[in-house]
Amino acid sequence: MNCFDNYKAIKEEIFNLNAISNVIVVTKNRSFDTILPIIQNGHLHFGENKVQEAKEKWSAFLVNNKNIQLHLIGKLQSNKAKDAFVLFDFIHTLDNEKLAKKFSDLEFNSKRKIKYFIQINIGDEIQKNGINQSLAREFVNFCKSDLKLNIIGLMCIPPMNLDPRPLFEQMLKLKINNNLSELSMGMSSDYKEALHYGSTYLRIGSAIFK
Repeated sequence: MNCFDNYKAIKEEIFNLNAISNVIVVTKNRSFDTILPIIQNGHLHFGENKVQEAKEKWSAFLVNNKNIQLHLIGKLQSNKAKDAFVLFDFIHTLDNEKLAKKFSDLEFNSKRKIKYFIQINIGDEIQKNGINQSLAREFVNFCKSDLKLNIIGLMCIPPMNLDPRPLFEQMLKLKINNNLSELSMGMSSDYKEALHYGSTYLRIGSAIFK
């Protein structure tokens, strides 16, 4: 099967599970020609890991295709925040005060408002980005109340060597406890499990472009 067939099969699988979730087609390292059949099918949500790659790939296309929703799903340095703010509709990896304040300043001087997920280091991995879940409430309140950012949900990347289901369950509880509506969790290897724990945004790349 080609990537478009893989995409259709995944969408059908989600439908058959009676799940309601947005599929973010992760297009990092993919040429625009490869992505185009999925765009032409009417898909709107696409994810990129790096600001510069996304800028080169999408900027010209987005001028006349403003319905496309672009998601930043990779680590973001504060010096790239301005470019990210102009390009992306969703930021999934907000995880520190410096970056949050940068976006707050950008929004203060603009009519543009974007949607944010706070990344949680759900596996407490030293090498992984995200805030500790014990700090989630404090950081959510800071971003929403003090900085007036539109925090819509939480995001996580579970450790590869662990069963993700208990961690997805923890994320669901965190979402509820913080009165948030969205969960960005589940990738090519574990999106079915994520659906069972209320994921509303799945980030799927390799299962489509294999």
